[in-house]
Amino acid sequence: MNTLIPFICLGIGAAISWRGLPGAVLKGFDTLINIALVILMLVIGLNIGTSPQVMGHLGRIGFNCAMLSLFAILASAFLVALCEKTVLPLEETRKQFASNGSTEDTQQESHFSPLIIIMPTSIIIGILAGCFILPGISHSVLEWTLTVSLVLLYIGVGVSLGENKHVFQYIRKLGLRLLILPAAIFLGSILGGLIIGIVLRIPLNYAVISTSGMGYYSLTGATMTDYFGIEAGIYGFVVNVIRDVFSIILMPLLVRISKGSPIAAGAAGCMDTMLVPVTKAVGTELGIVALISGTILTFVVPVWLPISQIIFS
Repeated sequence: MNTLIPFICLGIGAAISWRGLPGAVLKGFDTLINIALVILMLVIGLNIGTSPQVMGHLGRIGFNCAMLSLFAILASAFLVALCEKTVLPLEETRKQFASNGSTEDTQQESHFSPLIIIMPTSIIIGILAGCFILPGISHSVLEWTLTVSLVLLYIGVGVSLGENKHVFQYIRKLGLRLLILPAAIFLGSILGGLIIGIVLRIPLNYAVISTSGMGYYSLTGATMTDYFGIEAGIYGFVVNVIRDVFSIILMPLLVRISKGSPIAAGAAGCMDTMLVPVTKAVGTELGIVALISGTILTFVVPVWLPISQIIFS
């Protein structure tokens, strides 16, 4: 998806709700977002289930990729939580503006959301459907469906922004400290890959470069194939696909660790597929932080991959 599209859609959504909307209309938007979110999770599952590159390597390579993804997420979440305790007080700063904003975050903290179960279930259903029911589904159809659902989700987040204008004060208050967040996610991803690569005796170029893709699976897989061969490309692709799945499954646990931990899990994916799931978990203010972080990381990955090839060649 074009880099500008998320911001254009957010602007459209914010413009729609800037002067306020009736409660019934806002409830309708929320329902639309939830439907689009389920469709997005199903499409992610279908993309996995119909991919021979992923499904054909679920043995030893699959286990290694799963461990790399998991440790990249955990290491990123650890470093982000450490930053939140020291130099980047995301939640404390948010609370300063809570009295001026909506009660969305409070409601999410005090009530169980069925999306916690629905999202990973939808991914599993999509994977099974891709394997056994729709193995020949056109990838252009999947891409089109993915794009439409993302556009709807971005507009929905924009509507929430328009209803919660204090978010922009929150971003201004954090200022340049926001750059600490993507830096911690990037370093955590590399650290997680390095640790589990050593433990499982995975070639370090496979382990570190794949985890530093931070969810950017298409570019990471293609680049690693070009640099190191097909097996390396499988690592680059599968590790980053699985990262999205683990991010959804682990979301209830991560949000208890710290508010920034779901953002750490989503990494570069917070610019697209992971934005709304993360926003649902952490609230509107931090959802915009996630988008900014994801955008920065999306630009970092193409710059880092050639450098990493030189370091690990």
